[in-house]
Amino acid sequence: MLSLKLGYSMSPMKSKKDNGSDHRKTPFPRGMAAAWPICLGYMPIGLAFGVLAQKAGLSPLEIGLMSVIVFAGSAQFIAVSMLAAGASLFSIVATTFMVNLRHFLMSSALAVFLKNADRKKLSFFAYGVTDESFAVNLSKFRDSRWDLNSALVTNYTANFTWIITTVLGGVGGQFIPAHAFGIDYALIAMFICLLVFQIRGFLYVITAVIAGIFAVFLSMLIPGNSYIVIASMTAAAIGVVLKKKLGI
Repeated sequence: MLSLKLGYSMSPMKSKKDNGSDHRKTPFPRGMAAAWPICLGYMPIGLAFGVLAQKAGLSPLEIGLMSVIVFAGSAQFIAVSMLAAGASLFSIVATTFMVNLRHFLMSSALAVFLKNADRKKLSFFAYGVTDESFAVNLSKFRDSRWDLNSALVTNYTANFTWIITTVLGGVGGQFIPAHAFGIDYALIAMFICLLVFQIRGFLYVITAVIAGIFAVFLSMLIPGNSYIVIASMTAAAIGVVLKKKLGI
């Protein structure tokens, strides 16, 4: 009994000591430590994007500028594929805008933890919010030992990795034949992964199926890529109605 009590009482003390040690770390190493899993994921996708962008006619400089200005993997893949297909500027802007609307929700969720943060830093932080950095920062903020400076380091480490890898992909793309290594499938594969990770219940499955059916049907009726936006909005609206009416 005594050994059990001692073990029980000593365990929390050890945990507090470890937490305190982690809390005493400066923002840079804390942010870097949190960012490295994101960077590992960005490397292959960034290289694939760079190759696809080069095949679509973009120079390494243009690829780098797109990664700096847009910094949204899914939107960049869509923009490049639509550029290669000869889509209009309005279709590209409208489609990427719809795809990136989720950033409003992600930023709203993070804003709860940043009520008293410096506005200038918030502007830089908002620029670096992606699906991956959002997931990491949200879990860290919920742990109550995370701060804006550490989050900034995480965001910009991931950002720097994305820019470098996309430019490297653009430079190396000229030495890779078109359709080699299945790189053209990178866009489809990435969106399949994004879809799978977002499915959290039966309602999500129904919404995804409806969006797919509508997209295929409308693609045969509407020229260009605007059918993607219409199908997405229609499926989302149906999903909301089903949730309210059937409580799914």
